[in-house]
Amino acid sequence: MAGTEGARRNSGALTEGQAERMLAGMNEVIRAGEEMRKLRAEMITLFAGFGWTQDKIAELAEMSQPAVSKQMAKYKADDQPPPMELHLDQRDIPWLEGRLWGLAEKVSESLDDSARCTRCVGALSRGKKHFTPQNTDELRRLLEEDLRQHQDRLPPSHRAAYDEISRRLDIPAQVTATGSASVRRALAREIQRDQLADDA
Repeated sequence: MAGTEGARRNSGALTEGQAERMLAGMNEVIRAGEEMRKLRAEMITLFAGFGWTQDKIAELAEMSQPAVSKQMAKYKADDQPPPMELHLDQRDIPWLEGRLWGLAEKVSESLDDSARCTRCVGALSRGKKHFTPQNTDELRRLLEEDLRQHQDRLPPSHRAAYDEISRRLDIPAQVTATGSASVRRALAREIQRDQLADDA
């Protein structure tokens, strides 16, 4: 088998391993695109539930109004989720993961992308990594290291937010939350970023 691989490499043809890696990378991009389209559709429905007009949503999403209308038509009135609370003090795991993600992004930006957590944050943002317990633990470990090593360069609010998020992740509450996990993560990420910007 090794001889066959070597012959293929010397002949200028791709090996199976090379082809597998290329296709796996393409699959990741396609999967991330599909997930982002689904998330956008859910967010459009959520914003409509807040009372925003289709024209306003279309403007913000850089879509045509008919495209927004088509997205919303996929959901019947009975399928509309109940209103979602938009405050940081929520205890479900996706919400806490979103807060952790937003905090890690702010730390990475504050340290000019030299933070240990930068690569992990980038992979999550591009859909190359997903929020599994293992990836969440990795992000926590890297973020804690950044907060410890660069405490003189980061506002105290960053450490306070991390400590609160970590405590709640360590002892998760059994709660039922409104909305899909991906929507909750996206909202918590944005709200956490805004909160840290206000505290700076």
